[in-house]
Amino acid sequence: QVRLVESGGRLVQAGGSLRLSCAASGRTFNDHSMAWFRQAPGKEREFVAVTTWNGGKTYYADSVNSRFTISRDNAKNTVYLQMNSLAPEDTAIYYCAAHFPGNELATLSDEFTYWGQGTQVTVSS
Repeated sequence: QVRLVESGGRLVQAGGSLRLSCAASGRTFNDHSMAWFRQAPGKEREFVAVTTWNGGKTYYADSVNSRFTISRDNAKNTVYLQMNSLAPEDTAIYYCAAHFPGNELATLSDEFTYWGQGTQVTVSS
């Protein structure tokens, strides 16, 4: 069992930066790949980034590649999403999710078992 709680979302101007955090509880956090997804109003939830259990491998959606960085600190049971050069189209609710086993770079929503409640990111132009 893994419980996930996101934080860090807020209103930011275009071109700005934000770091989202996702705190996990449960002894099996280190066994899971961790990902970020987002859902904008009126749109389907989409994959953003994923990292394997030890952070050794990462993968990004084309829309955020080179702007966003996913990382994790297993000692703190936390995964992060550093977002730079934010644009209005990045406005969405951001969710973290956990996938087992932790050596897979899963990208489909159905592959993830545990989800957080989401944190709102709003980018103004």
